[in-house]
Amino acid sequence: GLFMQTIPFVDLHAQYRSIRDEVRGAMEQVLDSAQFILGEAVGRFERDFAAYLGAKHAVGVASGLDALRLALEAAGIGSGDEVIVPANTYIASALAVSATGATPVLVDCREDTYQIDPELVERAITPRTKAVMPVHLYGQAADMTSLLRIADAYDLDVIEDAAQAHGATFEGRLCGTMGRAGCFSFYPGKNLGAYGDAGCVVTNDEEIADHVRRLRNYGQRVKYEHLCRGMSSRLDSLQAAVLAVKLKHLDAWNARRKAHAARYSRLLEDRGVVTPALDSRATHVFHLYVVRTPRRDELQGYLSTQGIQTGIHYPIPIHQQKAYSDLAYSPGAFPVTERVAQQVLSLPMFPELTPQDIDRVVDAIVSFG
Repeated sequence: GLFMQTIPFVDLHAQYRSIRDEVRGAMEQVLDSAQFILGEAVGRFERDFAAYLGAKHAVGVASGLDALRLALEAAGIGSGDEVIVPANTYIASALAVSATGATPVLVDCREDTYQIDPELVERAITPRTKAVMPVHLYGQAADMTSLLRIADAYDLDVIEDAAQAHGATFEGRLCGTMGRAGCFSFYPGKNLGAYGDAGCVVTNDEEIADHVRRLRNYGQRVKYEHLCRGMSSRLDSLQAAVLAVKLKHLDAWNARRKAHAARYSRLLEDRGVVTPALDSRATHVFHLYVVRTPRRDELQGYLSTQGIQTGIHYPIPIHQQKAYSDLAYSPGAFPVTERVAQQVLSLPMFPELTPQDIDRVVDAIVSFG
């Protein structure tokens, strides 16, 4: 017991060891070129990532939050507008809307997949609604068929938050390519992660791509010609070089995540936790493997004593955060999201996990009872 190896929630060391030489070579090239901002490495990664997704444009930015914010701004969303956002998501989804001056309108999630509920989206539409922001939570696509149909009927833009869904598909289409724009985060722990903050806006819409390119770089296409009031939100050349190396491994890593998830789900069947529900129209890339139990806090504490690290995504819903007290939602406003926040637990999940690790996690959950 005393010399038990800890099973981390995410292990970035293991991944680095497997690609160390490639990464160092790529970074070395950038250091030698001394092009650190929007250098050739950025253009190369943007082309690679767009090609991987089958999209026309990818525009690298400083973070996933900036990707969302700039995509919304490029779509013309601002003060006085409303954007529908899931209540069950990371706060960045809502913060991006707020940053444009628009108001995030929250909508509850489904009990089975925890994804935004399209029926509730339709009910939340007002004359001020300009866009819907589905979040492909945990690595599985939201119900895009329903959402695109609703958006079409009400003439709304769809801005996808694909920050957890690199390589995930819905009815054969890649997440991030179904709406007017798709937004990615390359935070280090993501399925495709940089070695620092990084993000990207993906689109087939020339106008959106151009607008985001200007916005990320002080509002200029040509140096010192400022066409709009932009900001500084650029993907660093060093991060782009790391991402280009990792992109080649993404499908293999995702395949391993899926295999790990299948093993977890098989072994955890009827073991007192609810395993992830799979939408048959989607491929799930398991950025997170999330189970559910009414005894979540006890289970998390117990696993911790067994040397097993876990996470909670997310313990306090957006509408119960102090940051959004002005939205004035009352407790019980989003019953499913509130229930889920008390019950979800994210188990260790990363490509380099071993079957033995998974067995140990499962055995601990079983012995917890």
